Parts: sequence; C-alpha cells; structure tokens
Amino acid sequence: MSHAADGNPAPLCLAVTGPLSGDVTVPGDKSISHRSLMLGALAVGETRITGLLEGEDVLATAAAMRAMGAQINRSDDGEWRVSGVGVGGLLQPATALDMGNSGTSTRLLMGLVASHPITATFTGDASLSGRPMGRVITPLSLMGASIAATPGPGRQTLPLTLTGACPAVALTYTLPVASAQVKSAILLAGLNTPGETTIIEPIPTRDHSERMLAGFGARLSVTQSPQGRIITLSGEAELRPQTIVVPGDPSSAAFPMVAALIVPGSNITIRNVGINPTRAGLITVLQAMGGDIRLLNERSVGGEPVADLHVRHSALTGIEVPPDGAPSMIDEYPVLFVAAAFAQGRTVMRGLEELRVKESDRIAVMAQGLTACGICCEELEDGLIVEGRAGDPVPGGATIAARLDHRIAMSFAVLGLNVRQPVTIDDARPIATSFPTFVTMMERLGCVLSPVTHR
Repeated sequence: MSHAADGNPAPLCLAVTGPLSGDVTVPGDKSISHRSLMLGALAVGETRITGLLEGEDVLATAAAMRAMGAQINRSDDGEWRVSGVGVGGLLQPATALDMGNSGTSTRLLMGLVASHPITATFTGDASLSGRPMGRVITPLSLMGASIAATPGPGRQTLPLTLTGACPAVALTYTLPVASAQVKSAILLAGLNTPGETTIIEPIPTRDHSERMLAGFGARLSVTQSPQGRIITLSGEAELRPQTIVVPGDPSSAAFPMVAALIVPGSNITIRNVGINPTRAGLITVLQAMGGDIRLLNERSVGGEPVADLHVRHSALTGIEVPPDGAPSMIDEYPVLFVAAAFAQGRTVMRGLEELRVKESDRIAVMAQGLTACGICCEELEDGLIVEGRAGDPVPGGATIAARLDHRIAMSFAVLGLNVRQPVTIDDARPIATSFPTFVTMMERLGCVLSPVTHR
C-alpha cells in the first residue's frame, strides 16, 4: 500500500466471509511519532524511539529533520535513533522540504523554523497544497517570522517560504480555532525564543506536545482559567534525549473497531492503543451508541495512557453527538459516519467545520459517498446527519472517489464489509500516509480482497 512509481491508481475492495476475529495491533500514533522525531532532533544526545509509525507522513518529517542537520537512522530491529543538534542548532536546508500529504509535519516544522536564523521552502502534494496555512502564518508572523505563501481562494497555501527570526518575539496568543497543530507550532517556535510564550486554549485539543515537551525537559506549565487552558513555555530551552515507546494510534484503531461493531458475530482485540483523554472521544461516543468496547489492561507507557480494546459486534443506536467533543476525535469522524449508517435511527454530528479543510472536504466527500451507497444523510455546514439502517446491510454498489484522502479510503473500505453490492475505493494508495499495513491487518481479522469492479 504505497504510492506506485508509475502513478497509476490502486483500487481496493474488501469483503468478509464471516465474523471478524483475532488480536491485532495498529501502527504507532502519528501525532506522537511526528513530535518524537522533531524534539529528538532538538535535543543534545541520542533519542531512541520504538513503535514509530513508518508511514509516508512521518517519513517526510524524518527527511525534513535530516535536511536541517539531525542524524536519524533506523536499526534492523525497528528502533529509530535520533542524534539532535540542540535548540537553536537547525541548519539551512539545501533544497525545498517536500512534506507530501502531511499537514501536521508542515505546520509544526514551520513553528520550528520560525525562531531559527534559516530559510525553508515547504512544498507538498496536490491535497496538501490546497490546505490553509494562514492559521499558522498569523501567530508565527507575530513572533517575527517572514512568510511568503501562495495565495488561494480565501486562504494561504503551499508552496511557501519561511525565514525565521532570531531572536523571535515571545507571544501571548489565544487560539481562534481548536487546533493542536497551531498550538504546537507556536510552542515549538517558543523553544528558541527568549522569554515566555503563552497560549490560551479555549477548547482543549490533544496534548501530546505538552506531555512530550515536559518529558524532554522543557520548562512548561499548564493551568486552568475561565478563558480556558493556559500553556506557558519558557524559551531558550535545553532538551534532554529520551527513550520513547510510541503507543498504537487511536485514529488507526478506529477502523478495525468500527468494522467489528458492524460485522455480525465479530469479536476482536486491538492491542496497545493510546487512550489519551484528548484523543479518546470516539470510544466514548461509540459506547454511548451501544458499542460493546471494553478497555483492558489499562496502563501508562512513556507518560501516555494505553489499553487493549476488546470490541464485539453491537446493535448501535443513533444519538446526537456533543459538538464540544469534536477536538478529541476530529480525525475519526469519517468512520463514525460509517458506524452511524448501521445504527438504529438518526445520528446528528455538528461542530465539525474543521473537516472542511482536511486532506479533502471530509463532510462533503463522505456525504457524497454515503448517498452513492444508499444511505440517507443530510449535509450541514458544520456536520452531517445520518439515517441509520438498524444493522441491515447497506445497498452499496458504488465506486468511491477518495479524493487522495487516506481516512476517506479506509472508512469506505470498512463500510464495504456489510453491503449487498461491493463497494470499491478508486485509489487506496494514500492509505500509506498513515496506515501502510491496513489491508494486511484487515485480512488478518478475516477480510478478503474482492475483484475490483468500476461503476
């Protein structure tokens, strides 16, 4: 499951011959993988990482950090070793940084460069080049960085060139959107900025950056206030190398989890999944819908809560999903839309404006695909209403245009496991950006590859 050298699409059609069963693991958490490479590259000494997600997005981060001076190598046993350059030690990259499809890499690395005396040009694929960068450009410009982006319809996009400020200007900034990427970009810029950088976060988002920065030795505090979480970072940090064990990505675990819930008779266990409260919203919502999901062997690994997920086929019931939980599961909404298609009654999901500016417009693309498969749904400006089929198979019989979006492709591959007529994904190659072992894992659970047909 990787981008073919000839550029030809790779259609995908999954099916089942019976219940899903077995124990599986999912790739390492993408958010933690990105941050472990970046912070390891800024520490003085050698950071060792096991469980790193070896998808294309994370490999783009590794390549960018190498281009700016870090030594990053993978041993034969799968351990990654990062020899850092120290905060303030990033070097001028010789060529443009190709970020592929990774918005996380791009926005976080912009933060790193913003407080170093170097210039970097960021490029990406067609999907990434359409995603808005203004939300990061604004605060980084206030810190002194000079950024020339490509103007687009209502947004600033890649390619862009960023020249860092040294010294950068410490900033107090209230996040106008709930975005862990914007928060993290400012914090990473603050590492090499004299004084204190403060972020006010009205709506909590995933906190991997705060946890990992503290683990690497940065001076960071988090307090609660009527305005929200206040995160304060002391600049000119000295980071210490770490040994990191990356837990399984809850966003990737979402796909086998929903698959087991909708395929009759299924009973699976997904091992070693991160259950950070800022990331575990999907589990809570699916349990509220009646999903039989049990957390086993809860433990802490490297400061992150981890558990094994035991999931069994369940009769789901439609609910109104609380909008304030969206930041804790924003990447999982496409596959939640699929779960809602098999629920009894109506599922209402709002507060999802962020989905409009992901790898694709995930609200519109999912609504189009669900409709093509015979599911009644209503597209809202900020979400989707799905009329479920009470567990009955979906009509199916469509070829889905995944729009170069890995989560769209995997979501419809899961939907295709309980359909009357096969569902084909037009191009599964983008799955390699986050879950290169997706198909082999699904086959291990009992899925089979069906002949691809175009409709």
